[in-house]
Amino acid sequence: MPIHVRFWGVRGSIPTPGPSTRRYGGNTSCVEVRTPEARFILDAGSGLRELGLRMVREAAGEPTTSHLLLSHAHWDHIQGFPFFGPAYNPATTLRVYGTEPGDDRFHRLLSGQMDSAYFPVQFSDLAGSIVADHLDGGRRQVDDAVVSVLPVCHPGGSLSYRIQLGGQSVVYSTDNELDLVIENPEDDAHPSILRRLPADLVDFVRGADLLIADGQYTDAEYPKHRNWGHSRATTVVDLAVAAQVRQVAIFHHDPMQSDAEVDAKVDACRQRAAALGAPGLSIFGAREGIELRITG
Repeated sequence: MPIHVRFWGVRGSIPTPGPSTRRYGGNTSCVEVRTPEARFILDAGSGLRELGLRMVREAAGEPTTSHLLLSHAHWDHIQGFPFFGPAYNPATTLRVYGTEPGDDRFHRLLSGQMDSAYFPVQFSDLAGSIVADHLDGGRRQVDDAVVSVLPVCHPGGSLSYRIQLGGQSVVYSTDNELDLVIENPEDDAHPSILRRLPADLVDFVRGADLLIADGQYTDAEYPKHRNWGHSRATTVVDLAVAAQVRQVAIFHHDPMQSDAEVDAKVDACRQRAAALGAPGLSIFGAREGIELRITG
């Protein structure tokens, strides 16, 4: 029973259409994870619009249920929702998850951004059923998958998610400033010493078949953006090596990075993996349209 993963938006901060971002794409965060019984939507950035168009075509008017897992509510992670076609269809059910029973914050935020001051169509005008749900304090069975959640380091807070189907697992951990929580900063400059990260994060990621992680900055860019809530891409490699994951998608590319600059960033990550004694770790740059089949 495989997990299918498709990237619909991989950019951070603001959509960046144009010739310099054509290959990796300019839409903001949105990833679709499908199991045999469930469709999970990870973040609702501008990439959600294209996902919605495909969902409408596939559904052909039949009822559908999807599960929306938001990392947080900064604009680049919710701005696609008002343009999500299935939300206007009465055959649609979209379950929007908080962490605890009664936690409807994301449901309220999606409604709030459709206030007439921001958008011409009101949340109350949506024909679909947009339902507030929760992850029962941090871990819950949703159809055939187990979904777990972990708070991570980002201004205003952010959530990472793990979706487990039998022996297969995908971890989505964007907007997480790993470099602020390194436990051995005195060793940070050494190219072959593993940057130690918090045990709860390493355990959450451990053994994942695919880690989708915020690697917005290069090593040279990061010092100018410290405390902005995003990681050096190379530090994502340290997390992956420590947690013994199979493959890593470097995600949330900076809006100023061209396709060539993302290529160079990913190459630096592969060099980091080799220096850490993990040359076999599969590392790639997340790109719109990539579809993966996770078989464990």
